[in-house]
Amino acid sequence: MNDRPKTPLGEVVELHYTPIWAKRFASPRNRKGYFLRAETAFGFMSFVTGLPGYWEENVMEMSHGEGFLTVLNTMFSDPGLYLMDEPEAALSFSSCLRLIALIHRLATIGGQVICATHSPLLTALPGSEIIELGPHGIERVSWKETSLVNHWRRYLEDPDFYLRYILNEEE
Repeated sequence: MNDRPKTPLGEVVELHYTPIWAKRFASPRNRKGYFLRAETAFGFMSFVTGLPGYWEENVMEMSHGEGFLTVLNTMFSDPGLYLMDEPEAALSFSSCLRLIALIHRLATIGGQVICATHSPLLTALPGSEIIELGPHGIERVSWKETSLVNHWRRYLEDPDFYLRYILNEEE
């Protein structure tokens, strides 16, 4: 599906069920979950499109973002564990809003979503627990306290403050 080597994290991560989850998901048919990694999703999507148990639509005939949303709407439908690595990479602003609605629906039906993101939109989902990684280490923060939101806010208020340094470096 892709020729990228496993990451060090991918080599050591194992899923361990709590006793309650182990009982509930004893049958493989009851296990639900999905891992979406933006860098490898396209290759996987092209490989499984049309196979039983996946989506019926040919996502290769769609825009990158619409293909992602088709996969997400199909695969993120039942309570389970869903891991996402930068799912916003292929999405427009309005598509990110659709993803927020999908994540919210999963949470309300008992799903758990763990998402690594650079999107101030996705981090704004009410009820989210935000864990920020940075030079300060690992810290739980509110949406308004994230460096991500602060940088976007300052950039949108005054793009020249950021751009003058970047554009002058290239001269």
